[in-house]
Amino acid sequence: MTDLNDLIRPDRGQEAVAIHLITKAGFEDFAKGLSTGQRASLTGQKFEGGPGSVGIVPDGEGFFAIGGVADPENLGSYCLAALANKLPEGTYRLVDAQPGAAAFGWLTAHYRFTRYKADDNAIGPRILLTEQVGRLPGYVAEASAEMLVRDLVNTPAEDMGPAALEDEFQKLAKDYSADFKVTRGDDLEQGYPMVHAVGRAADRKHAPRIMHLQWGQEDAPVLAIVGKGVCFDSGGLDIKPAAGMRLMKKDMGGAAHAIALAGLVMGAGLKVRLHLLVPAVENAISGPAFRPGDVLPSRKGLTVEIHNTDAEGRLILGDALTRASEENPELIIDFATLTGAARVALGPDYAALMARRDETADALVEAGRGVDDQPWRLPLPDAYREYLNSDIADLVNAHSNPYAGASVAGLFLDRFVDEGIDWVHFDTFAWRPFPKPGRSKGGTAYGLRAAWHMLKARFGS
Repeated sequence: MTDLNDLIRPDRGQEAVAIHLITKAGFEDFAKGLSTGQRASLTGQKFEGGPGSVGIVPDGEGFFAIGGVADPENLGSYCLAALANKLPEGTYRLVDAQPGAAAFGWLTAHYRFTRYKADDNAIGPRILLTEQVGRLPGYVAEASAEMLVRDLVNTPAEDMGPAALEDEFQKLAKDYSADFKVTRGDDLEQGYPMVHAVGRAADRKHAPRIMHLQWGQEDAPVLAIVGKGVCFDSGGLDIKPAAGMRLMKKDMGGAAHAIALAGLVMGAGLKVRLHLLVPAVENAISGPAFRPGDVLPSRKGLTVEIHNTDAEGRLILGDALTRASEENPELIIDFATLTGAARVALGPDYAALMARRDETADALVEAGRGVDDQPWRLPLPDAYREYLNSDIADLVNAHSNPYAGASVAGLFLDRFVDEGIDWVHFDTFAWRPFPKPGRSKGGTAYGLRAAWHMLKARFGS
């Protein structure tokens, strides 16, 4: 893929194709200034000026472009993405406008996943010029983080197992001179017993582990980021049907979000002491698989009765959140593809957000709204804590009634975060079933930019 730094460039007056941004209401007046042939060309393209529409207008030996937007003076993240998708290779300049936030969608529109199949029909780079030179590194960093999530989630489980996630940690540690530790084998069984139990049935090359990266000044506020790294989820002995298993390569989507967010934090030099924790497992079926009815110990000392082996993500997160709490963090953020209930409630376009503190939840929703990545808050109601009661252990991992599945999963995680800690949980889908301009079908990030912009506002750089 073309280097993202080459796709948005400083405007130094170089030759470029003009892009006119218009509204549907303003198209008729704009068209009055065109020749008969130019109007006929737009009629043939069925261009009417609606948001996301693209027109290419012949002009002498060249052409200019028209893009329909809702408000040319307030461009959102994806207002230019359709243009970046449809225009031919070349260099472009907006007329009487700057890309602003829409630079993000211009960049992400270039994304293609080509690890296993070349895109023989790919259009060459569409380069956009801007006078907002100081914003270029931020545009590129956020788009790169989004594309990293897409790449990790799109990669099949055979090539994106626990060892591959460990490789991503190694890259981060090298790039940012961070401390890195991986725990596996007997040490994992002793220190993180639920992570070990969930992953112990996998093949040796996909053996379970937990990765822990530390970065930043030791006297800075502690920020812990945790991601669910179930690299493939068969459901375990409570096996999923074939249709439910088809997309389970994406069950490490929480880990992908956590890794990408940590990269943004370190790349910007945020004034925090960062702890990035990802438990990585494959929930497989073999002789050592954990069973319905088993009672598992946990790092926190709580015992958990297994009602369903397909509710495994919350188990590995429980141990990881316990470890994060031991650092007395100012804030913990976790990401997980945790429940189908969140998708039933919110559909594929919103990350479910649960938080202990209203002010933190409000800051995340507001930050997300500003960058077209708004999460939707779900409750953590005390009335539903009884759904986790067990007859023989401290709690169960899954309740038997059909109600409030996402919130009850959040309440399970809440038991493993020390009281008083500001904690946020994203139940994210990490997958886009249908493409939109700038947002390809397949792996995608939900809640990542909301979290990043909230963290920038809270901790500075």
